[in-house]
Amino acid sequence: MSKRTMLRKGFLVGLGLLFSSVLWAHGGAAGTDTDQCKFELEPGHWIHYTAYQPSAFPAEEFCGKLPAVDTKTQLVFDYQDVRYRNMMVEFEVTKEPEGTRVFFQDAKKHKSGTVVLDLPQGVKDAGKHLIHITLIPDQGDRLDAHMSFTAGGGQSASKETIGLYILFALAGLYGVYLSSEGFKRAVDGILGKVKD
Repeated sequence: MSKRTMLRKGFLVGLGLLFSSVLWAHGGAAGTDTDQCKFELEPGHWIHYTAYQPSAFPAEEFCGKLPAVDTKTQLVFDYQDVRYRNMMVEFEVTKEPEGTRVFFQDAKKHKSGTVVLDLPQGVKDAGKHLIHITLIPDQGDRLDAHMSFTAGGGQSASKETIGLYILFALAGLYGVYLSSEGFKRAVDGILGKVKD
């Protein structure tokens, strides 16, 4: 196999990895330590949270940062512990630091283990918000958990994403440099002028 063919195949594999949805899901790694979209209700007991803004950003998932305000928003919670399915659960969303109520759902059981909160108008104000989850067991004390998110500010690429795009662009240019005599001569000529 020639050097040029190997470079071409390596470049295509790199592009395939770059655009692989498996690598980008929840930060690019699996497991409880790396999933930014889950939080602990009690020690060792987790709930997974995902937010959607289908009108403004179809088919995109969000976690701690919602890009838009005044747009339909869905907050989805998945219990990762079966025992919560038999508890009454109350949800409230407030604007912080004022504590102004944005959304409230009375306590009820969610046997499927998934709860979808529909906010038809989304949140009105940009800034920090807090999700309050209150679990009400048949016996014992109520359990309160909180998770914050920010709304507004639009959607922007993370520094890591931009860094990966730059890295792959440079790798692609280097591959072209190694495989194309004309491009190599042009780059070497420019570098020679810069040195002088």
